[in-house]
Amino acid sequence: MSHQILTLSKAARHICIPEKQLYHLALQHEIPCEKRGEQYFFKHRELDEWAQRRIMKLSPQQLQQHHKDVASANSMNLNNDYLIESILNIEQIHPYMEAKTKPAVIHKMVKAAAATDMLNDEEYLLAELTAREEIGSTAIGDGAALLHNRYFDPYTFTDSFIILARTVQPVFFGCQDGGKTDIFFLICCTNDDLHLHILARLCMLIHRTGLLQSLRDAESADEMYQELHTAECELLKSL
Repeated sequence: MSHQILTLSKAARHICIPEKQLYHLALQHEIPCEKRGEQYFFKHRELDEWAQRRIMKLSPQQLQQHHKDVASANSMNLNNDYLIESILNIEQIHPYMEAKTKPAVIHKMVKAAAATDMLNDEEYLLAELTAREEIGSTAIGDGAALLHNRYFDPYTFTDSFIILARTVQPVFFGCQDGGKTDIFFLICCTNDDLHLHILARLCMLIHRTGLLQSLRDAESADEMYQELHTAECELLKSL
């Protein structure tokens, strides 16, 4: 599926933006696409990669609207849409990760993913995460980063999950504001729609709740898990 070619209408539905807006982006060469005659076509994997970067740049208000659009497109009840809790357990949370550099963080996050027994190819994931960071840091400010593959591949994992880590000391991770990062999420999904939804949900939790400080104050993986659950509950009630 990641190598499919999508029409304008199918591409717009997939990334949940209005068809007219996508057409304008294509017309202005602001999104990877190919024009055949008067029609625009989109490579699935390039579209996903573009959508990931777009989501991470949305304002809190835009993220909220994006969430509503996703819910409407998939007939979901957002008030009961506990995404993070569904693919994260306490064993996947690492509150005292020892890493002093960006490569060290990436390496240890991959090792943590491998420990779940849901990662099919450790070397491939390491290469993909590194490639994603080379085109732009996944650090989004406020000391948080959302690591993910540059290109979505449904066969990288046997099931969807998240790794959450807090480094013992903040690390320079390439954030545009020059600040250091100490809270790291690694998103690992077998479904591209879920991947984009998880990415948007984490961005909302970071920008619209006090989650990050709560994660820093927590003393154990259990406490970090509870703080995530509380923050997601509060967020869903506000939508």
